[in-house]
Amino acid sequence: MHKKTIAAFILAATLAGCDAVSVVTDGLKHSSAVAADLEKATGVKPEVGFSWKNSRLTSVTVSFPKLYEDKPLRELAALSRAAIVKEFGQTPKTIQLAFELDAGTIAQAGTSRAAN
Repeated sequence: MHKKTIAAFILAATLAGCDAVSVVTDGLKHSSAVAADLEKATGVKPEVGFSWKNSRLTSVTVSFPKLYEDKPLRELAALSRAAIVKEFGQTPKTIQLAFELDAGTIAQAGTSRAAN
């Protein structure tokens, strides 16, 4: 009887591990598809990270390798949301857009200031 209990525990642990592996594997496929969709739409390939909790997509981070200025930020956000929902099949609780800025990047507001 003791051996059956141990065998059942090992089987349950293995099956639970397979579910975790499939969540990660599927998540990586989805994040790669989101990156490909956004690269097609913008010409820039972002890195896409994700977080799951209890089979729910809680957050997705889309990180572009440079400041993206070809489209307004709201349009980029809408493109990102659409790609995420399409590829992951659900809307996450939060979506984070990020841009990598190196030391030489100059980001300025659209309005100019008069010189004193």
